[in-house]
Amino acid sequence: MFKRSETTDEKALTRAGVETERTVSSDSEFSAEQRRTLLGIAHEAILAEAEGRSASGLSPDITLSLSEPRGVFSTLYLEGKLRGCVGYAMPVAPLYRAVAETARAAAFEDSRFSPVTKEEAHQLGISLSVLSRLEAIRPEDVEVGRHGLVISAGGRRGLLLPQVPGEYGWDRVTFLEQTCRKAGLPMDAWRENATIEAFTAEVFSDSGVRD
Repeated sequence: MFKRSETTDEKALTRAGVETERTVSSDSEFSAEQRRTLLGIAHEAILAEAEGRSASGLSPDITLSLSEPRGVFSTLYLEGKLRGCVGYAMPVAPLYRAVAETARAAAFEDSRFSPVTKEEAHQLGISLSVLSRLEAIRPEDVEVGRHGLVISAGGRRGLLLPQVPGEYGWDRVTFLEQTCRKAGLPMDAWRENATIEAFTAEVFSDSGVRD
């Protein structure tokens, strides 16, 4: 069953879409073919829901190569504007399934937007942010532009993707404070007893894999 997870700031997500217009570098985890496959899965999940049909099946080779449980955020754009974003911060499902579930939810369950129409479903652009596993990190080791953050305490948790501080020109301390704010915690909670975890993200979009 899909669980709604964190969403990030609209302006930052729009910027993230711009930043992914790049070819696959040598240190990328996913090949161009794997990126195309994952983006295809996302599009198919949305189209199938919009058209009231079952999504087409995947070959065993695909499910095997993309079956490691991973956190992922699916961000949708329509005519260059944010149209939805939903994700799993934690690795709760195989990557190929997590992509399908978050893409579908971003299209039809993001409470900030009306559900995507059948016409819109064929026009959407998609950006995927595949997250590494969360690891505990000391505040002084946080690298702006490289790390995303999850800060939690007392049953509250906030997440910001790695690209967010770059959009606003935040330094490391501001990034930590704003992640606390996202969690509904005092902005200095990171200095006290809050748990700080970091992750990296490989971000790619439709146009990025066509280059």
